[in-house]
Amino acid sequence: MKTTFKTTLSALALVASASVTQANTIVEIAAGDERFSTLVAAVGAAGLADALSGPGPFTVYAPTNQAFAALPEGTVETLLKPENKDQLTNVLLYHVDDRKLSADMIPVGSNYFKPLLTNERLCITAGEDGVSIADGTGQSANVVIADIQAENGVIHVIDKVLLPGSRPACH
Repeated sequence: MKTTFKTTLSALALVASASVTQANTIVEIAAGDERFSTLVAAVGAAGLADALSGPGPFTVYAPTNQAFAALPEGTVETLLKPENKDQLTNVLLYHVDDRKLSADMIPVGSNYFKPLLTNERLCITAGEDGVSIADGTGQSANVVIADIQAENGVIHVIDKVLLPGSRPACH
């Protein structure tokens, strides 16, 4: 048991040191990971790649391709049309906080957080079961991978696209 634990700690230390020396921007990390190809396409279509490559700090709640695929049929295609750029931008800004919030900075319980889409709120709940994020539709996304470090912030991978709407209820 001790050997396994030490081996795991050594492996984690190696991964951590490798990620520190290879830190890229949030956009570069997402572009280099096939799980985020839909998100990267959306960020490009909205014209946000330069902003999210800037100094930050940012926290990005990054939906996977599967999360985008779970939206009603045609939603992604409609959002990617040039005439819907404002709506797409709003959806994407709903996934970004202008602070670097690592998982250990999210207090236990349910708390409101203000994304870059300033007239909206997210309800982030942290507990023994992990972290979930309620959006304006009343639905929740789960953080499936936390704390991917970037030189300009942090990425938390989520399993649902967050959508603006009425303010989510924190309970």
